[in-house]
Amino acid sequence: MNPVVGLAAFAAVSLATAVIGFYGLRVSRTTGDFYVASRTVKPWWNASAIGGEYLSAASFLGVAGLILLSGTDALWYPVGYTAGYLMLLLFVAAPLRRSGAYTIPDFTEARLDSRAVRRVTSLVVVLVGWLYIVPQLHGAALAIRITTGLPAWVGPVAVVGVVCITVVVGGMRSITFVQAFQYWLKLTALAVPIVFLLFALGGGESAAAAPAANPTALAPAGPYQIISLLVALLFGTLGLPHVLVRFYTNPDGQSARRTTLIVLGLLSAFYLFPTAYGMLGRMFAPDLAQSGQADALVLLLPGRMIGGMAGDLLTALVVAGAFAAFLSTTSGLVVSLAGVISQDVFGGSVRGFRLAALISAIVPLGIASMTESLALAGSVGLVFAFTASTICPVLLLGIWWRGLTDAGAIAGMATGGVLCGSAMVAGSVLGAAQSPSWLAQPAAWTVPAAFAVTVLVSRATRGRVPRTMTRVMTRLHTPERPLATER
Repeated sequence: MNPVVGLAAFAAVSLATAVIGFYGLRVSRTTGDFYVASRTVKPWWNASAIGGEYLSAASFLGVAGLILLSGTDALWYPVGYTAGYLMLLLFVAAPLRRSGAYTIPDFTEARLDSRAVRRVTSLVVVLVGWLYIVPQLHGAALAIRITTGLPAWVGPVAVVGVVCITVVVGGMRSITFVQAFQYWLKLTALAVPIVFLLFALGGGESAAAAPAANPTALAPAGPYQIISLLVALLFGTLGLPHVLVRFYTNPDGQSARRTTLIVLGLLSAFYLFPTAYGMLGRMFAPDLAQSGQADALVLLLPGRMIGGMAGDLLTALVVAGAFAAFLSTTSGLVVSLAGVISQDVFGGSVRGFRLAALISAIVPLGIASMTESLALAGSVGLVFAFTASTICPVLLLGIWWRGLTDAGAIAGMATGGVLCGSAMVAGSVLGAAQSPSWLAQPAAWTVPAAFAVTVLVSRATRGRVPRTMTRVMTRLHTPERPLATER
């Protein structure tokens, strides 16, 4: 691919993101605008924005790469990513919106009447956000190196720079416009090239070599791996801070449910395309699986199958979509983390939000610069496992169980965090080839352990059930009046 084309695609996405972000600045004036867009985002806009931030490097590049490596076993990733939103629809979306909170720590503090729970939740949310941002920056490094030949560090630095500008100037309202645009860009960037690739394949005009057998690069997944992966993806979605904070932007609980239904449709449509790239890659680019470049499949396939100027233009469109994925997910995470850090450290002001946004973006940039990229979908899957083992139990039990106490919540988050974190560290030390399945995919035992400890400690500390429990639970589960307003 011509490096100039790749640079032009990246510049165009960055410019469009900045322009839309500055438009958001014109309508971002209050603290509510910066934190939750004044709770006025309509379901269609919010669903597009959620699709924009949720469909990360793991979805845009990683799913196709995993299908190239392991075939149908990797299809559990898009299934789990999408089905997690069904869990959100059934158990979380409307009650969380009715809570009236700005952030997840706001919710846990209000539900359990405990500053200690808030501090622990804030720490976990920030850790989850940083762990999730790092793979996005690794994906940016891969894309910039493959498509332009520039040093890998240019990609992460550029992503963090653009995100900081858009988040700092406009907050949540600005990012909502940006992420909605980026979802449709990502969908177009995958859908248009795949149409041309299929035409080229059907017409026999492909510039690629003849289809080749693709030896399986990864061992087939067993029942334990599949179950553990689904536990991580289904329950992990319920605790992702950048996803949950978007439900606070809906006008009411009914709108939150409608938003979730639309998201299910948008995700289902999107994941058809990475799957198609992965299947075509097994036929026309099996060497990428053996050379360690599986995550670059989506970027390289148009040039291989079509070639020439047409291939370059299609590749440029894919590159634009890839950078939209890095930017949208990173910006969503930075907004959610900035809300938490600014409220707990800087007093919740707009100025504090902006300073917290810079901290939220720069720290993971430093981590990414000191670490090497793993398979994108696999690394994000581990973040889902960590989230499922920490935030999810407290959130689900806080919404649906009256017996939860602050001691149980803290014990459960600590247990899940230590167990899952230890498994992640041990797995990275041993390496993918040497790690047993229970370390490589820990969610099947860390999530039940976290739930069990939360329940058992809460039972043992019944006297700590907050006096405000009945009032808060009533608010969570009572539908709003048509014109009801909240703070």
